[in-house]
Formats: sequence, structure tokens, C-alpha cells
Amino acid sequence: MNGTEPGALPAAVNLRKTYGSTPALNGASIEIDAGEVVAVMGPSGSGKSTLLHCVAAIVAPDGGSVRYAGQELSTMSDRGRSALRRSDFGFVFQFGQLVPELTCGENVALPLRLNGVPRREANARGREWLERLEVAELAGRHPGEVSGGQAQRVAVARALAPGPRVVFADEPTGALDSLTGERVMHLLTSAAREGGAAVVLVTHETRVAAYSDREVVVRDGRTPTARRVPAARP
Repeated sequence: MNGTEPGALPAAVNLRKTYGSTPALNGASIEIDAGEVVAVMGPSGSGKSTLLHCVAAIVAPDGGSVRYAGQELSTMSDRGRSALRRSDFGFVFQFGQLVPELTCGENVALPLRLNGVPRREANARGREWLERLEVAELAGRHPGEVSGGQAQRVAVARALAPGPRVVFADEPTGALDSLTGERVMHLLTSAAREGGAAVVLVTHETRVAAYSDREVVVRDGRTPTARRVPAARP
């Protein structure tokens, strides 16, 4: 994990974001605790993905505050936010978004290489993460040669390889069948907890949210509800 002080995870307060004349966020707030899995839920168009993108420093809110490690993200330079996304934050998206020209092993090693890790070390660490996600045999294959579930495991390995403090997962099982999705969620949450990373998970599926410790519900761009899940899965 990176050297940021313990507990200094993202905290967003009163976020507002509008696209054109359409408000996406209207006073949403969320705070992430170290090592927890948080499910951000809500109907389509509620603003849950926009909330994740603002907290993860992918897009800038129009108003409100997002702080991480004692710093306001809106005051950071584009280069600083990019460096933060490479080092402290990991990402898993609905369709994996692997680089098709690279092998699966190279995809996992890519964020390490971008952070300056030597090629041999990055490749070795990438192979270790593929093994932990039970897809070590895919290291030399390209994303177009593997199944959707296998590709998503590779994407999870890529997100976790740099040792992030927070993994942001936006509908990570949305393109998978239920059985494959269950396996991906088990591997994602188990590996993140073993590494001490928090997970912020956007989903509209209760079976996926069941892997979380806490649910934050977004409605009409607001976050009126945050409740702890009584029987979170290991």
C-alpha cells in the first residue's frame, strides 16, 4: 500500500454536478473508511456513477468538496490527479476496458510500468496477481481471446496490482451472467480486503451489494440513505 496516513480516504461533501441543463448530483455526500466495501446503489440516472467519478478524481464537481489525504482534489493539478489515479486509486469498469493490443499479463503490469516499476518486476507482480485471481494461464493471451468473466478478473488484477488504497468499481458484473458475476465479486472483495484496500462499488443489483459492508443509496442526485449491511460476505 502507499504511504498515505491511515484513514485518510476520500470524503465528499455536498457535491453538485450538472451536465448541460440536467443535474446529476444535488448535494451528495459520502465518506470511505479504510478497508471497507461500500455499495453505492440507486436507480438508473440517480447520479451514482457521477458520484463515483467525482470521488475518484475522474471528473470535477461543480460545487462541494472532495478531500483525500488532507488535500482538496479540486486544487490539485491535472498531473497530480492523474498520478493519484495511478498510485492510490484502482479502477474496474463494467466492460473491463483492457488494452486489446497488450496481453493480459501486460495489461496487469501496465499501471506498474506507468508508475516507474522496472519491466521485469512489473511483469512478475502482474503474474502474481493473475494467479491470485485464478487466471494465471491467461498471461500470454490477448483480451479478445478470453471470456468476459476471465477478462473481468484480469481487470480486477490490474486494479489491485499497484497496491491502491481504494478500488472504484462501476457496475463490475453488469456484463456478466449471475454465476460468473458472483465469482468476480468474491475474488474482488476478498483480494481487496487481504490487501487492505477499500472498495467503492456502484451497482443496482442487490446480490452484488450483498458483498459490501455498507450501502449508500443515491436518489435524485442526493444521498439520503446509508446503512450497514447486516450480513456482509467474506
